[in-house]
Amino acid sequence: MKTHQTIDYSDARRALDLILENASQMQKAASVAVADSHGDLICFARMDGAPVSSIQIAMNKAWTAARERKPTKEIGDKVKHSEKGHDISYYGDPRYVGWGGGIPIVKNNEVIGAVAVSGLSSSEDIALATLGAELISRP
Repeated sequence: MKTHQTIDYSDARRALDLILENASQMQKAASVAVADSHGDLICFARMDGAPVSSIQIAMNKAWTAARERKPTKEIGDKVKHSEKGHDISYYGDPRYVGWGGGIPIVKNNEVIGAVAVSGLSSSEDIALATLGAELISRP
């Protein structure tokens, strides 16, 4: 029997709080989603002023990063170059996204969840999501 790790609510909440704090310091508003190792949502927050569209996008980024075990930007880079990759519909589920900002959480060489940020620039989404993922990944 194989067992696998996944994050719990307290870890998810710590990551969420760190991201919200950093976004507030930047005077920016975003949506933040934290998912377990299967991509199922554990906790979510939409800051005042964050775009409504960022709600579902953040959840989909977390789902994608957890399911594919890689940052969503890597998937997006692949689908942008059809000669090197494939169309996003290849994945067979409309929840798959390729925008930057979904980061898997890796601990002991195993993906235990994912953090995603949406509503800012791709580089800001990635930077904030990475902060949350690194917080949980630390020993």
